[in-house]
Amino acid sequence: MNENRLVFTLPLDKITMKRFFISLSYNGKNYCGWQIQPNALSVQQVLQESLSTLLRTKIDIVGAGRTDSGVHARNMFAHFDWSGVEFNSHELSIKLNRFLPPDISIHSIKEVTADAHARFSAISREYSYTITNQKNPFLYEYMYRVSFNPDIDLMNHLCTILIETDDFTSFSKLHTDVKTNICKIKFAKWEKLGDEYIFTIRSDRFLRNMVRSIVGTLLQAGRGRLSESDFHQIIEAKNRSAAGESVPAHALFLEKVEYPADIWI
Repeated sequence: MNENRLVFTLPLDKITMKRFFISLSYNGKNYCGWQIQPNALSVQQVLQESLSTLLRTKIDIVGAGRTDSGVHARNMFAHFDWSGVEFNSHELSIKLNRFLPPDISIHSIKEVTADAHARFSAISREYSYTITNQKNPFLYEYMYRVSFNPDIDLMNHLCTILIETDDFTSFSKLHTDVKTNICKIKFAKWEKLGDEYIFTIRSDRFLRNMVRSIVGTLLQAGRGRLSESDFHQIIEAKNRSAAGESVPAHALFLEKVEYPADIWI
């Protein structure tokens, strides 16, 4: 038996439309980001083509958000609709993992309610960014190396200002298609673990390039080049050029996406 052939269990007169959430991880090094682009390889494209091949029909996949080129994800979600006969979700996960390249991994495929949406049903998203001031030949691809000891106390004080902020225009990539730059930061904090400084931030939504520009600005403060007053002025300016430079993408991870408990079947 061909291992890529799925075993269907329902007769044709029992076909119904169902929605499924895929939980996955990926290393973003070789991709232009999550979203399909006309002239570059994306995670969405690879996953969509692989699933379409296994299910033998064109499948459209919708992600929880758009990670930029080079950004990684430990637990990303995407959804797809299926109107064919029933399949075994666990079996499909196994086959999909065999089919996908080693830098994309499927955790699970689970049925959800018909109105659940990978992007719009999410109640929070969490990212982490890791920096270090030590040279590490094994982890350099996943950390941003700096040449100073950052003032973590000051950076965490500025994080409390982020939590009180609503408009993040100064930290958003220009000319995006969003209707509002209002976000609600629920958690933002730096922690030092050995030689690593890990920034974790959780919000109801994020703007394009928002986390990387926030980290770049906080690091300016952490090296003594930005005061609390300067930070307030950057936020109030509502101008991307007022904030610090964005840090590189390779040290940014989408850690998790949270959904209401009642979407799962």
